[in-house]
Amino acid sequence: MVAPTIHESSASWTEIGGQQAHLERAGSGAPLLMLHGLLGGSFCWRFNIPVLATKRSIYAPDLPGMGLSPASRGTDCGMRAQAERLKRFIESRDLDQIDVVASSWGGGLAMLLASGNERVRSLVLVAPVNPWSEFGRSRVRFCASRLGSLLVHAGLPLSRKIHDVGVKRMYGDPLCIASGTLEGYSERLKRRGLASNLINTLRNWQADMAVLREAIPRVQAPTLLVWGSLDGAVDPRSADSLMMSLRNCQVKFLPGIGHLPFEESPEVFNRLVLDFIDHPG
Repeated sequence: MVAPTIHESSASWTEIGGQQAHLERAGSGAPLLMLHGLLGGSFCWRFNIPVLATKRSIYAPDLPGMGLSPASRGTDCGMRAQAERLKRFIESRDLDQIDVVASSWGGGLAMLLASGNERVRSLVLVAPVNPWSEFGRSRVRFCASRLGSLLVHAGLPLSRKIHDVGVKRMYGDPLCIASGTLEGYSERLKRRGLASNLINTLRNWQADMAVLREAIPRVQAPTLLVWGSLDGAVDPRSADSLMMSLRNCQVKFLPGIGHLPFEESPEVFNRLVLDFIDHPG
């Protein structure tokens, strides 16, 4: 596959809830906040930011403890803590009527951020983690255990092969992996301190899911769910329960696509986002 053209955005450092964070900025106009998944960082939006920035002012952070952003030992990197940091971030910048695009773990975070929050105008959630998906629960429990934590600490920073296998499993068709993708993810997965931050996040998982279940019905922003039909990370069937719990929600399934449609089929994904945020309904 030929890699899509990537135009430059402005990378800087900012403060998110008292933590230093790497931030990608691009475009102008109404704000669009982009929230990555558990191991992605803003790197995952490299094929989307240039297109979406033609219509919106993009804010794509690496959340504290993830991507390129550090976090001191013991920092709470769970969804609830990150949602509170983001609320403080958008208030400090006086951002209002924000469209949010979020993936996987970031999708759960986005729903916490939007719950009862009138600053959020619309949500595009890509396979968001949610209380009704059974996929991966046993892996979360194991990695949060003592033995699992030791293995994560030992393996995450070292094994390029493990990184490559993990990324390939996120695609419906691994042949669609663009040049530089495996190297980019591996570089971030080897970052010092990431394993500790990941384990911290996983140990908060069960409590975060309980809070998320209560928060979802309070989301008032119109929501578009985007799911690859071959997603093996977050169960596409959980979209039904989400649609029943979200007040104003629609879903788009992409046949033959895996967990990362914004990478695997960026042209289709970008068009879906722009169409929806122009007329969220």
